[in-house]
Amino acid sequence: MGRRKEFIGTVVSDRMDKTVVVMVERLVKHPLYGKYVKKRKKFMAHDEHNSCKVGDKVLIEETRPLSKRKRWRVKQILERAKVLESEY
Repeated sequence: MGRRKEFIGTVVSDRMDKTVVVMVERLVKHPLYGKYVKKRKKFMAHDEHNSCKVGDKVLIEETRPLSKRKRWRVKQILERAKVLESEY
């Protein structure tokens, strides 16, 4: 059996229970013009312990269907979001 697909992306939403939305960006070469174009796609990923926050950089892994749109799970949090300090 082959390896599972893995992507690195940024968490853009953590409002759901045990689910995060991860934005994955990749560079694709345009077939005619040869210019590299940014392609973005959102994936819903399972976050068992609700540990991901918006802005975190995460590694997601393909898995069996967990719900209607959820076929990925968070394998590892690579980098935590930078917390901005307010001036109050």
